Amino acid sequence: MPDEYSLSDLLERMYQNQLALEAALMELTLDAERQGMSEVGDNVRGALWATGENAGHTKQGLAKLKGKRAP
Repeated sequence: MPDEYSLSDLLERMYQNQLALEAALMELTLDAERQGMSEVGDNVRGALWATGENAGHTKQGLAKLKGKRAP
């Protein structure tokens, strides 16, 4: 049970939450764009781009923490 709350497990779950939130935001963005709110879409896509850039670093850090290489 001690491994259940390890730092790497916690960070992995936070990373998974990040990916889920990105997907949900993209769905809302697509809906907003269909309704003609292209500026909103552009703004959200910009924020998601930054999040996506950081996702690679997060995945690399998790792999290092776990002692293996990221895919």
